[in-house]
Amino acid sequence: MTKSIFRLLNKLNRTILPKLSGKDPGKLTKWEQAILAYRYYVLTRSLD
Repeated sequence: MTKSIFRLLNKLNRTILPKLSGKDPGKLTKWEQAILAYRYYVLTRSLD
C-alpha cells in the first residue's frame, strides 16, 4: 500500500517539481536542497 503511494508521489514529483540533476548540490539554495532531499526520499521509498 505505501509503496504504491510513493510511486504515485514519484510520478507527481517528476512532472511538477524542477529537475536539479545538472546542478552542484553545494551551490543550491536551501529551498532547492529541501526539494532535492524530498525527491530523493520519495524515490528511495518507491524503489524499496
